[in-house]
Amino acid sequence: MPHAAPPPAAPPLAPEAALHCRDVTRRHSQTFYLGSRFFPPREREAVWAVYAACRAGDDIVDEGPQAEAGAQLGQWWARVQAAFAGNPTPHPADTALAWAAARWPIPLAAFAELHEGLRMDLHGHPYRDLDDLTLYCRRVAGVVGFMIAPICGYSGGERTLACALRLGQAMQLTNILRDVGEDLERGRVYLPETLLAEYGVTRAMLEAGVVTPQYRALMEHLSALARAWYAEGRAGIPCLHGRARLAVQTAARSYEGILDDLARADFDNFRRRAHVSGPRKLLMLPQAWWELRGAAVVGEKGYEL
Repeated sequence: MPHAAPPPAAPPLAPEAALHCRDVTRRHSQTFYLGSRFFPPREREAVWAVYAACRAGDDIVDEGPQAEAGAQLGQWWARVQAAFAGNPTPHPADTALAWAAARWPIPLAAFAELHEGLRMDLHGHPYRDLDDLTLYCRRVAGVVGFMIAPICGYSGGERTLACALRLGQAMQLTNILRDVGEDLERGRVYLPETLLAEYGVTRAMLEAGVVTPQYRALMEHLSALARAWYAEGRAGIPCLHGRARLAVQTAARSYEGILDDLARADFDNFRRRAHVSGPRKLLMLPQAWWELRGAAVVGEKGYEL
């Protein structure tokens, strides 16, 4: 059976909560915000609610005082669980999450995985090999696909969810490649130790901030992996229902464009932050729409767009 998003029930989300979540999304991720604009109004507000809840946990780990981060992350997880139980705090992000969780089958288990991923950051988890990095990308971003898919509805069952997971992992790997310099300032290195050794890149070389031939080769390897993940993830987009297809396709294409900008800058992610400008994102819209026009849905029944 197709997994259809249920119609939002009354009452609607309180305007102040919707505006708060919208502003958080727009402020922290222009790419995610652009994609969200293609959802119908109620689904859009639910997507913003999910993003705001995830962002609150992420900010504790990345922006808050480290001495207090452990306790604050525990409080965040308790707030998420309370929202799912229908007992949110008065904070607009919590009331929005409770509203969304009561109307769509968003899995609390996905937030539990996110919590574990944030704990990996908090405790300085070592990334010894690609499996460690893949797990991290799953926990802090891949599972967001599990949160969004029930909001828009989808066909194809577990296959579609696997694609949603992979798409989120691709976006997180893109973030990691974009932010090597910023992460070093926080004392974090997500690049797997086995790959660093394979390409002859040391921690001292990273801290020197020089794009050597060895480092460039490593970045090309991981960029190719991210692009392979994007290709796997996009295969599930036609199985999403309605306008969500264009929303997710647009966000995915915009995010993958960060890899293009990184390559154009010769993989210098120490002194600059790769990005896709607003005009370039808009120019990607016709491409995203055209790709979807000819895409075949491989769902449980199968149909053409």
